[in-house]
Amino acid sequence: MNEVPKKIQNPKPKSGPGFSYHKQGNIRVLHKTQQPTTTNKSLSPIKSPAYSSDKTHGANKKIIRGSYQYSNMKSNRRPKAEAPQGHSKPLFSKNKTTSIPSPEKGVIRIIPLGGVEEIGKNMTAIEIGDDIIVVDAGMQFKTEDTPGIDYIIPNTTYLEERKDKIRAMIVTHGHLDHIGGIPLVMSRIGNPPLYSRNLSILMMRKRQEEFPHLPALKTEIVEKDSVIYAGEMRIRFFGVTHTVPDSMGVVIETPYGSIITPGDYKLDQIDGVVSDEEEKEYAFFDKEKVLLLLTDSTNIENEGFSLPESRVHEGLEKLIKKGTGRIIIAAFSSHLTRLMKVVEIAEALGKKVIFDGRSMKTNIEICEQAGIFKPKKGTIIPIEDVNSYPPNKIIVMMTGAQGEEFASLGRIASKTHKKFSIKPGDTIILSSSIVPGNEIAVQRLKDNLTRQGVKIISYRTSEEFIHATGHGNQEDIKWLHRKTHPKFFIPIHGHHSMLVRHKELAMELGMSEENIVVPDNGSIIEITDNGTKIGLRKEKAPSAPMMVDGFSVGDEQEVVIRDRVMLAQDGMFVLIATIDSETGKLRKSPDIISRGFIYLKENQELLHQVRLIIKKTVEDETNGIKPFNFDIIKTSLGDNVSKFLFQKTAKRPIVIPVLLSI
Repeated sequence: MNEVPKKIQNPKPKSGPGFSYHKQGNIRVLHKTQQPTTTNKSLSPIKSPAYSSDKTHGANKKIIRGSYQYSNMKSNRRPKAEAPQGHSKPLFSKNKTTSIPSPEKGVIRIIPLGGVEEIGKNMTAIEIGDDIIVVDAGMQFKTEDTPGIDYIIPNTTYLEERKDKIRAMIVTHGHLDHIGGIPLVMSRIGNPPLYSRNLSILMMRKRQEEFPHLPALKTEIVEKDSVIYAGEMRIRFFGVTHTVPDSMGVVIETPYGSIITPGDYKLDQIDGVVSDEEEKEYAFFDKEKVLLLLTDSTNIENEGFSLPESRVHEGLEKLIKKGTGRIIIAAFSSHLTRLMKVVEIAEALGKKVIFDGRSMKTNIEICEQAGIFKPKKGTIIPIEDVNSYPPNKIIVMMTGAQGEEFASLGRIASKTHKKFSIKPGDTIILSSSIVPGNEIAVQRLKDNLTRQGVKIISYRTSEEFIHATGHGNQEDIKWLHRKTHPKFFIPIHGHHSMLVRHKELAMELGMSEENIVVPDNGSIIEITDNGTKIGLRKEKAPSAPMMVDGFSVGDEQEVVIRDRVMLAQDGMFVLIATIDSETGKLRKSPDIISRGFIYLKENQELLHQVRLIIKKTVEDETNGIKPFNFDIIKTSLGDNVSKFLFQKTAKRPIVIPVLLSI
């Protein structure tokens, strides 16, 4: 494990543009930095399509399925990237330079670069004068629209071009939708100082170990009472309630008032009565002049208050006490408060706890390292010792509640787990809601487990509360709006419909519509006229999602993704034609390969007609022409065969002509 990072004890003096801190032992010394005139050439920057105000690029661009893979697309084809030697660093595609002017003096610029057209990959840039700070750098898991992609991170093009102005990265908490992109993002924006609380920094350092070829993070611990200076910006923090400890909100001071973002939060409350500790944490807002609020919209459609985590702890304790056999609890590995509470319950009842699942075991180790989790010796046992204790003395905490095939619970359901198998009499508690899109996978998981004679308790069937969201519902959100009383408001963290609903809620609370901006990824929002007006610029920052695909990272993966989708839908059709280099005629009947399109043995008549089209196309394109232009022949073959196949089958497979000259 890494050593615990150093904690910031006192606020430091300001550093103006062109200055940074240099660490000498435990002292941070202000020194002038040399302003770079060119971008860092150690990594090729990523190419980004020209930004615009419409929805035709990036995640929103509709896949257009042409008749032939190569026709009318030569300008969009990606150059072949040289394979990484030893896989030492990711491959990057080249980015275009944007022509967005710097903010004028006295203007505050806010750019949500991720997290406002989706759930995940949250990242927001705040630019004032010559200083930029970035809040969070999350990731988003692949979807059906991005087959084969490992994960997606926010577009960093705007920041890469201004990396000399970036003074700090501030991370609100340790969930992957806020820290998942940190290793790749930080290496691309100049690796500025990174500020967060202790647990979050330890989690980021652990993730950074997966990228040994990238620069080490420059981490600094802050706490709720810390004050830091990022260039000319003075920044404070406050604690918030979430499912991971050490979550925090951020206060960015400006001449016109404070910019507030709480990160992900919900209220510590019972039946709508906020706890004294929570009231105390937010008390400073009673006197704070809040210029702008940026806040979470994830649960804006849920009425009432969010269920407090304490109710879940009570429900799990009751079920554990009732159980007569082994208790298996499947939960998100990021719900650290819940995992630690189960251990506390087990200790009180004299039971043993097993953690199974790489991410869950890693997170528990990090909590121990951070000093927030101190289990009694002997409480946590290895999975190999599961049969050394009576069944009623065992609690197993596992990953896989979303039906993931290779997670612990998934391997148990499919009987492929090498060290653990379930038995009749076991009780399985699915302590999580179903993430949209995972319904079929979760149902398959439940079916396979039920066939093995176990009892399954889910949040929908349990008489006790066994799961609660970490995000505030409508009443939590209303409470925050009333507490902060902001002049301007930008809803973040959610799909567009969620952001619009959050805007409507703010208006119901009395905020003027002209003081609210609903952003898209890449929207450039500016507060102007001495803090009296807010609006959108016509320009947009590049926002096409950066796709991490093996060793390559870039926003020009669209062509690759489109081909993968087409292959999944209609398959591929390969034509292999041998042409006589003297006569231009076919030397033999063309070979045809079909994958995922048609079964060749049952479509002989179709293949016969395709061969006739190939023969005629080749002869037409070579008649009276010397030397032969094979590019033109391939394009004609692809177009003609693709059109014919669509007429006969209503399918558009990827047609790949291969020409051999003899």
